[in-house]
Amino acid sequence: MAEQRMIIEMGMGNDMYGQDYTKAAARAIEDAIRHSSLPIFEATGLSHDQMRVQVTVGVQDPDAVDCGALVKALPRGRAQVRAVKGGLNVANPDTGGVIVIASAAVEAFLPRQTGWRLRSP
Repeated sequence: MAEQRMIIEMGMGNDMYGQDYTKAAARAIEDAIRHSSLPIFEATGLSHDQMRVQVTVGVQDPDAVDCGALVKALPRGRAQVRAVKGGLNVANPDTGGVIVIASAAVEAFLPRQTGWRLRSP
């Protein structure tokens, strides 16, 4: 059965001191998820297991992201995480430290639904 994207949320996260790309990515994903509420499951009777979650995180060093750890931290659905070039590294000229900033897009796909109609308020 074909899927349709039902939700997309964006988030931003950072690691101020440790230059940890996975930590920054995890915070970006958490930020995106905090913006979502999914009453669709109660309204339709669908199981959370029917949802495919696709996450894309942007950081300056995608190879430094532990995508497997990020998948394990996602609370619902069948998840995939991929890291791509993006985000920012911001250097402190006084200390030489680097702030790692990640961006994330979290998308949720469900089996195509038919028979839905929006009601007037």
